[in-house]
Amino acid sequence: MFFLIVIIMVLLIVAGMPVAFALGISSLTYMILEGIDLSMVAQSLVRGVDSFTLLAVPFFLLLGEMMNSGGITNRIIDIARVIVGHIRGGLAQVNILASLLFSGISGSATADTVALGSVLIPAMEKEGYDKKFAAAITAASSIVGPIVPPSITLIIFGIVTQTPIGPLLIAGIIPGLLMAISLMVYTYFVAVKRGYPSYERATLKETRKAFSSGFLALLLPVIIVAGIVSGVFTPTESAAIAVLYAIVITFFYYKNVNLKSFGGILKRTSFDSANILFTLAAATVFAWVVTRSGISAVLADFILSFSTDPFVILGMFVVFLLIIGLFMLPSEGIIVFAPILTPIAMQVGVDPIHFGVLMVLTLTIGGASPPVGILLYIVADIAKLRYTTLVKEMLPMYLPLVVTAFIIAFVPALTMSIVNLFFD
Repeated sequence: MFFLIVIIMVLLIVAGMPVAFALGISSLTYMILEGIDLSMVAQSLVRGVDSFTLLAVPFFLLLGEMMNSGGITNRIIDIARVIVGHIRGGLAQVNILASLLFSGISGSATADTVALGSVLIPAMEKEGYDKKFAAAITAASSIVGPIVPPSITLIIFGIVTQTPIGPLLIAGIIPGLLMAISLMVYTYFVAVKRGYPSYERATLKETRKAFSSGFLALLLPVIIVAGIVSGVFTPTESAAIAVLYAIVITFFYYKNVNLKSFGGILKRTSFDSANILFTLAAATVFAWVVTRSGISAVLADFILSFSTDPFVILGMFVVFLLIIGLFMLPSEGIIVFAPILTPIAMQVGVDPIHFGVLMVLTLTIGGASPPVGILLYIVADIAKLRYTTLVKEMLPMYLPLVVTAFIIAFVPALTMSIVNLFFD
């Protein structure tokens, strides 16, 4: 019966139905066929969003919108230029580092792609880079967004699996850095092969000017991470404080946001938040069905019949999630599969924090992979490039990304070292 509703759910998603409705309809079908009291639906829907921790999601969404509209993008690009612009493939390297810095503010791959792509793709083309490469590296570097704090996708994983949010966010720092470094190494060799230019090393005056202009914006991820690590405030409180800080600097210091534009920011944040919260509510119903059907135990027995070695299990999960990522958005994959796979990972001794970062990272690679890959569609639209052309240029970039995913899977210390340092 459970596999029947999974088939129904997948068919509805493939047909284009929003995930929240697909989850709700398939769960309702199971309950009706099993003769379960439908009052459980209402109870589960309410329970799914009755969480103080969940307030972090709209706060971080609002933070991303504030910084995206607050004139932060060019300042971050300037900082990235003085740090890595002198490396071969200068502006492409700037693109990658700017994505890492920007994601530490927005926590969203989509916001990262839109903000940086609209500025850097035309600039790279003007400096002699192939348009298709400029577009592809923008999409690939945006994958870092959901890994480093503040990561909305990691928060969703924590809520769905009841994993502590603070350690989960901090655990994404080193994997995010590794993703960025792997792309920078790849870019270096491509730049050498194709003769892409680099900038002269920034002078002390240029470096000081860039950092003084963007210093207040760069304090945001520091405030968030330092507050969580020190225990001064929870992830939800850190999100609220970060939003207050963003309002002050964008209204009164950078002066790129006013009351009129703030209304539009609140509207966009409200729609995005409602979409996520409704999906999480529906996911709670689906999670109840998963528990009721006992499918987790069945799948655990099936998977563990092949091997009980945690590295073999993680390798299988990475391959599975890479495939799932081709057809589902990261948040959707987390909502559907995290409640099923996390208990299996824990059963073989994998820390749920390590698994959460790995799952988000692996699914996010799908965000830049065909056929669903929303980041590819965004970048193709910005660059006015054919989708198939962009995909061909992206193909070699998947190698460093996937290799990094396996390294993170098989070396837990890369994920857990900072967590063990501050939270043990």
